[in-house]
Amino acid sequence: MAELVGNCLIGQSGGATSVVNASVAGVVAEALNHSCIEEVYGALNGVMGILQEDLVDLAAESQQAIRGLRFTPGAALGTCRYKLKKQQDFDRVLEVFKTHNIRYFFYIGGSDSQDTAAKISALAKEQAYDLRVIGIPKSIDNDLPGTDHCPGYGSTVKYICTTVRELALDAEAMGKGDLVSIVEVMGRNSGWIAAGSSLSKRRDHPHDPPHLIYLPEMPFASDKFLDDVRRILKKEKYCFVVVGEGLVDKDGNYVAVETSSTDAFGHSQLGGVGEYLKDLVESQLGIKARVARLGVAQRAAAHCASKTDADEAFLAGQAAVKAAVNGETDKMVTLVRGDSDHYTCETGLTALTEVANNAKKIPREWISEDGVAMNFQFARYAQPLIQGEVTVPFENGLPSFIRLHKEPVDRTLGLYEV
Repeated sequence: MAELVGNCLIGQSGGATSVVNASVAGVVAEALNHSCIEEVYGALNGVMGILQEDLVDLAAESQQAIRGLRFTPGAALGTCRYKLKKQQDFDRVLEVFKTHNIRYFFYIGGSDSQDTAAKISALAKEQAYDLRVIGIPKSIDNDLPGTDHCPGYGSTVKYICTTVRELALDAEAMGKGDLVSIVEVMGRNSGWIAAGSSLSKRRDHPHDPPHLIYLPEMPFASDKFLDDVRRILKKEKYCFVVVGEGLVDKDGNYVAVETSSTDAFGHSQLGGVGEYLKDLVESQLGIKARVARLGVAQRAAAHCASKTDADEAFLAGQAAVKAAVNGETDKMVTLVRGDSDHYTCETGLTALTEVANNAKKIPREWISEDGVAMNFQFARYAQPLIQGEVTVPFENGLPSFIRLHKEPVDRTLGLYEV
């Protein structure tokens, strides 16, 4: 295949993770190794930055800054949840690409982001513009199909398990068989994050918290929940509950939503299920309950990130560049688990169209028969993903995260209203 010479562009989209910038570092580090990639640009705030021709020169960043991306949370280039809908939007994206000779496009994000990448690539083909598009997975929800797991998930689970252990010690000190402690976690329509909290149990300590885990995959019934709580409090000083925000009833309706509005991709703003369970406990059982809603801390806690997760996020960025230079396009990088008993991970590729707008659920056989705990199959899957610690430098007692200089690339097109 003939070598494609031109510039590359990196964008980030959707909710950030504590390791998403490691993927940017991986792309930059690898792109600089290939002479066919002349300039390495970043789009500020994902496709919004492309539409507004708001690009920065990543090759101008110091090596210290690029290395620092591997331990810095948030989206260093900025992110967005903007959905390209109008033909005018797509035409503008391609106009920007042509103007800046973008021949390699790397988009880091979840299923909606991969859908956006696929549509941009399709338009380029329609207009006979030679462009190679590779998606890089990012999701604390761990719900992208085609990949064994998603960068961002392991660090989120590590943080939640750490928090569960800390809160459990507090509850143990306060409880006398009359306390319910509830932790609400993210995850939208899949329970991977809530399920991950099960790793906080010590081996051979079945009574360790969380005592009850409620997943979106398992229809929720309030009567069963109250019975579950009663059962635990008969044996323990306190009952520790972890619940996924996307909990649904037997009819598939969300148990709680934050507002009636939705985002650009039609997703409901979830939240409040922890308070709902608290109200049930206090009104029906007359027992004190308290709620910890971890919110965006789950995806920003770089101080508690998994080294395995951060290394794999960097690896995914590198793999994206290698694939594109070798002629691949319309693919997303996947993480592929080795077959040996000792955990190993390599990268592969899957079609963007297979990932876009799809979601991966937890296998039912990994959930206990009563639906409120995870079994050994899940632990075997998730335990390797939380291993190792990321070394974060500290200054004056606090983490010293980096900020990119963001040297702007000259604009040549007119302003664009979104």
